[in-house]
Amino acid sequence: MNRPPPAVLQTPGFPHYNLAWSPFHSNRLALASSANYGLVGNGRLHIVSLGPGPGGGPALSIDKFYETQDGLYDVAWSEIHENQIVSASGDGSLKLWDVMINDLPIRAWHEHTREVFSVDWSNINKDQFISSSWDGTVKLWTPDRPRSITTIQAHASCVYQALFSPHQPDVVATCSTDGTLKVFDLRAPTYTPTLPGTNNFTAPLTAAALTVPASGTEVLSLDWNKYRPFVLASAGVDKAIKTWDCRMVKLGPEGAQNPAVGGVCESQLLGHELAVRRVQWSPHRADMLASASYDMTCRVYVSVAIRHTIGC
Repeated sequence: MNRPPPAVLQTPGFPHYNLAWSPFHSNRLALASSANYGLVGNGRLHIVSLGPGPGGGPALSIDKFYETQDGLYDVAWSEIHENQIVSASGDGSLKLWDVMINDLPIRAWHEHTREVFSVDWSNINKDQFISSSWDGTVKLWTPDRPRSITTIQAHASCVYQALFSPHQPDVVATCSTDGTLKVFDLRAPTYTPTLPGTNNFTAPLTAAALTVPASGTEVLSLDWNKYRPFVLASAGVDKAIKTWDCRMVKLGPEGAQNPAVGGVCESQLLGHELAVRRVQWSPHRADMLASASYDMTCRVYVSVAIRHTIGC
């Protein structure tokens, strides 16, 4: 059986950093793009449609694009407004766009002091989204407020990704240059106690409900399992994908007062030859996940440990 070739879209001069499917329209995507691979130069937000092409195969076409003064690293569609999308920029800004309006964003925020590397819209609290930055912070936002609701001093170094839990509306996980995954409860913000050799007065860190020492090098990506609460996957510079059972985490005031360090590594999935840039669980199976690496391969794994746990 001959399959039609995949739809291909080229945007010369603007390599893509990330993309997002619309939660409302099955044929609409957004692409976050940056000139010069995001190292220097401007960016573009492309709004793309998937439709029938010549010969009956799929085809991608650009509906419109928006120019930005700095590179774009991530995008997330609104969960409450079908035409709105938020972008994360290298100049530390977040911009909210309406695809029915040309040229300019409808709102902009600029609180981060360094590059904003990820943005995630909650699919439970649908009026909220979070951003993470190289300045070490994670910020909680709503589209109708001029300033962030909450700032989490998550890590002392770059936060590559922050994601809402798909099971708990006020729980967020982060990954960082420091080699850790952290789980935060937004309902119980507090600061970590001062340790010998640290200065929490000038550089306070928000207490995580759980800190997972995931790697001896940078952790570039994480994802929540869609079926098993408090099971996460991580990937990064060590070339390995690891799955973590974090069910020992305590939430609420108890977790804030007694932050834990732990996490059980259920499996370690090898095969990539260079750093793994992205990992994501399947939305259809609890034991399957996919990865993309700087070795120019995409791999799909089945976690045997998770299969045994769920009785597959």
